[in-house]
Amino acid sequence: MDTDPTTQQQYVRLAWNAVSKAADLAGQAENAAREGDRQKQVAPLATAGALWADVARTYSAIAAILPEPTDQDTEDTHA
Repeated sequence: MDTDPTTQQQYVRLAWNAVSKAADLAGQAENAAREGDRQKQVAPLATAGALWADVARTYSAIAAILPEPTDQDTEDTHA
C-alpha cells in the first residue's frame, strides 16, 4: 500500500483543529448557561461541540491506524 507520509500528520492536525472547535463551542455553551440563555443557545452550542468532539475522535482514530512517516519519507516529501 502506497501511503503519503504526511497523511498521518494531516489527520492529527485535523483532529487538533476539531478539538479546538469543540472546546470553543463548549466554552460558548458554558457562557450562555451562566448568562441564563439556556433555551436559545446552550443546547445548540453543546450539540455542535459534541459533534466536533466526535469528528476529533474520528480523525484521531484514522491517524492512529496510519503508518508513521519515516525519516526517508519526510526527506522524499521535502525534496
